[in-house]
Amino acid sequence: MLRILDRLEEILIATLIAAATVIIFVAVIQRYSLGLFAGMIGFSRAHDLPWLMPIARSAYFGLRSVNLVWAQELCIILFVWMAKFGAAYGVRTGIHVGIDVLINRLQPKNRKLMVLFGLGCGALFTGIIAVLGANFVLHMYRTSSISPDLELPMWIVYLAVPLGSGLMCFRFLQVAFSFSRTGELPHIDHGHVEGMDEEAEAIADSPLTPKER
Repeated sequence: MLRILDRLEEILIATLIAAATVIIFVAVIQRYSLGLFAGMIGFSRAHDLPWLMPIARSAYFGLRSVNLVWAQELCIILFVWMAKFGAAYGVRTGIHVGIDVLINRLQPKNRKLMVLFGLGCGALFTGIIAVLGANFVLHMYRTSSISPDLELPMWIVYLAVPLGSGLMCFRFLQVAFSFSRTGELPHIDHGHVEGMDEEAEAIADSPLTPKER
């Protein structure tokens, strides 16, 4: 069950990043293309190029008819959702920045207590945020307020707060439970590149690679 949750979490984050990237790319291309075709219209007028004018005008008004005013608002919403669920992913994988110089100098028993205390505080804080966020979402649902451009119900937008904080609280508890049993915290090797170990093994096993004798 946890593996399914982990996979869904990763898919959601990757989908949000991809969607926001594509939307921003399309909006930027449209903006600069409008400027380019507007410049072509002015150039055709200044240099008396009647054949270029209809092409530039057609392309300009065609792009202008595509309404992307909502793109900025949607990207903000996507990044908010990505940040909330990305924070939970960070707790699970141990990629959040932490200063543990003093804690690591403590005796093993005291270090374990301090780590569990910190994880418990994180779970308590995110749990409170999840509850307060759920109450706020319920209030927004009753007011029927909508976003300016997309006209989405605002309770859907703010739903990221209780869902993301609730998942983050669960991740804190999950890490605390695992640490209490194994004494190990999740960590990530920033020097590790995904797939490099497998590639190195494949090269070493290749018959074309010289073998030491």
